Amino acid sequence: MWNTCILVAALTFLLLCTSLAIQVDYDSNAMIIDGQRKLIFSGSIHYPRSTPEMWPDLIQKSKDGGLDAIDTYIFWNVHEPRRRQYNFEGNLDFIKFFKLVQQAGLYGILRIGPYVCAEWNYGGFPVWLHNINGIEFRTDNEIFKKEMQIFTTKIVDMCKEAKLFASQGGPIILAQIENEYGNIMWAYKDAGKAYVKWCVEMALAQNIGVPWIMCQQDDAPPPIINTCNGYYCDSFTPNNTKSPKMFTENWSGWFKKWGQKDPHRTAEDLAYSVARFYQAGGVLNNYYMYHGGTNFGRTSGGPFITTSYDYDAPLDEFGNLNQPKWGHLKQLHAAIKLGEKLLTSGKAMTKVYGNGIHLTTYRNDETGERFCFLSNNQTEEANVDLQQDGKFVIPAWSVSILGGCKKEIYNTAKVNTQTSIMVKKQMDNEDEAAKLSWVWTPEFTKDTLHGKGRFRARQLIEQKRATSDVSDYLWYTTSVDINGTTWNNATLFANSSGQVLHAYVNGKLIGSQSGYKFQFQNPVSLIPGRNILTFLSVTVGLQNYGEFFDLGPEGIAGGPVRLTDNKNATTIDLSSFTWNYKIGLNGEAKRLHDPKAPHARLWRTSAELPIGRPMTWYKTTFKAPSGTDPVVVDLQGMGKGHAWINGNSIGRFWPAEITDSNGCDGECDYRGKYKDNKCLSNCGNPSQRWYHVPRSFLASDSNTLILFEEIGGNLSQVSFQTVTVGSICANANEGNALELSCQGGQTISRIKFASFGDPQGKCGSLQKGTCEADVSLSAVEKACVGKESCAIDVSEATFGSSKCGNITKKLAVEAIC
Repeated sequence: MWNTCILVAALTFLLLCTSLAIQVDYDSNAMIIDGQRKLIFSGSIHYPRSTPEMWPDLIQKSKDGGLDAIDTYIFWNVHEPRRRQYNFEGNLDFIKFFKLVQQAGLYGILRIGPYVCAEWNYGGFPVWLHNINGIEFRTDNEIFKKEMQIFTTKIVDMCKEAKLFASQGGPIILAQIENEYGNIMWAYKDAGKAYVKWCVEMALAQNIGVPWIMCQQDDAPPPIINTCNGYYCDSFTPNNTKSPKMFTENWSGWFKKWGQKDPHRTAEDLAYSVARFYQAGGVLNNYYMYHGGTNFGRTSGGPFITTSYDYDAPLDEFGNLNQPKWGHLKQLHAAIKLGEKLLTSGKAMTKVYGNGIHLTTYRNDETGERFCFLSNNQTEEANVDLQQDGKFVIPAWSVSILGGCKKEIYNTAKVNTQTSIMVKKQMDNEDEAAKLSWVWTPEFTKDTLHGKGRFRARQLIEQKRATSDVSDYLWYTTSVDINGTTWNNATLFANSSGQVLHAYVNGKLIGSQSGYKFQFQNPVSLIPGRNILTFLSVTVGLQNYGEFFDLGPEGIAGGPVRLTDNKNATTIDLSSFTWNYKIGLNGEAKRLHDPKAPHARLWRTSAELPIGRPMTWYKTTFKAPSGTDPVVVDLQGMGKGHAWINGNSIGRFWPAEITDSNGCDGECDYRGKYKDNKCLSNCGNPSQRWYHVPRSFLASDSNTLILFEEIGGNLSQVSFQTVTVGSICANANEGNALELSCQGGQTISRIKFASFGDPQGKCGSLQKGTCEADVSLSAVEKACVGKESCAIDVSEATFGSSKCGNITKKLAVEAIC
């Protein structure tokens, strides 16, 4: 009897587990999940680029935007910062992140890599890996493969233990191994091909129960699904006829580097690329990024990638809706989902009308149902006569989605969602914000500038090899004896592999330079006898992309370093002198960034703060801005350095790096293929002025901001602000609804402009056209003022006659939140 009970219980448990399991399959036309044929809309959100407190809101807004799945990389270097020492706490808790994804009713895509690129420091590889003798990255190297397999298996085992794979009832429906290797595989030759084969075998042996993918890998062996990354993937064809067509990275914008302008990809062009992809038989589109977030700490790669990783994504760096992009894509997702049943049947026919016009019809022969995409890939609008289905005007560079192939339900160039103009607002008490009370302390450098180090070598060591990337900073110090008279006309030369170099002679700063690779040359004076030469080499994010990128040197790797007496034409090569090395700053060792560190006596007060003083630490306290809007610290006036809030790093800052004043023409034409140098803004300004302070970093009473200033800045303009919706604009054609909404509990306070007729212009400069309804403004005010959101039926029933005759009428509105 007892054995029978045990058997019944075991069978019940087995049936329960089996019922929870989700079967994930596919064919060339669909993802098949538990027998249901699906198209998937996905978006990338990287858990370490936000905070656990932000995750639920980001995930919910993704779902509200029409996504089915959330995609993320796994970042090896932050999870295993030291060999076999792991960290999965706080915003590194990817298990919690995927559980929240599942709780929201969404699928997950696990991109292990473990090479991720992602504009992340060193492409996601831990630098200790680089320092293992005999290792070669991303090739048929036994040492590398062993380490890669250990980490991959650990991540998979953690997911299995948490039952995250769909085969266990979890959210993860796809997993990725390696990343964009096909782009650089040529450099590794036969060893690269062997490595790809090994990756596949290793991944399949993990037995995760869901399909594996490889992006940008045209020779991916079956059953691995090869996928496409880029701005447009409609012409991509998988290498296996049984594989679905997947767009794993549809770049929603682009990243930014210090010294570069802000890139922008229009909502119209992004929607166009998505619609073209599904028109051509696409099955899965993933936005990279859907929320870009922030490169906290020293996680930004590059080099020279900014702390902000906003990426012009549908959700901005702070988690706000980036309108109109978010809303325009939401409408696109809904329109395409209307045809999901027909699109996944695979029965399609495309007719070419000439001049870049393509009509693709998906049809069910049994029922006669149809669903069509009508696209125009030219830069001029076109008139298309579909005979019995009607005549259509297709705007330039756009796709119309036709319900029943007769009625336009969406066009990628017709934006009918609001545009939100985000603004920065000072704290409630502006006087308090302007009167931050600072204390300061110099970075103690006397020991290093007098030749003291932690270790020495008779060579110039590459920076990653010396530091294992525990700090941005590495000091190189040597000395040279000058016989006879003073060298008043000398030159110090150093060959640097980047990214920033500060040079000191006998304790005094003589010059600084930055760049990817550069030759530092500076006049110096040397005294008779012993002279101490010191270089401070500074990294600004390690390389993250390219063939053999891991071997790219940083610092004064190998030199040469030379001194030349120009008067006597005498040169001394210092490269093989004895060099003393010191890793990091004394302030880092003392944890000056942590307000709880026991060094209160070091901080000084002054009637006047030092301005333009390099190598200085600053500290102030402040109250958190009220409300729930995202918080930023404005570091305008500062030079270059690092910032912490209550001991939490909010990343590197570099407001002194100003963008070129040319190239921002103010007009942005969505037509034609997008490139990252198109539609630029922020000319002649700091690359990044505002830095995200997550609300979860703040206490309700007193908070501490600590800055390390490397090159010298002015604290007078530093302040805390909130990010919120300022004005909102929208337009909608007659027969549609126009919707407006503020955020964070704000209400619409005023209607700045409203016109039902043929209004002209764009948000911020809307103007009346040749005709309009007399009650345009009053009708909108009645419907919207005092409300968080409103919807207006755009019709003569609402506004009365516009006296516009037979032209297509529309309503345009600008409101203030």
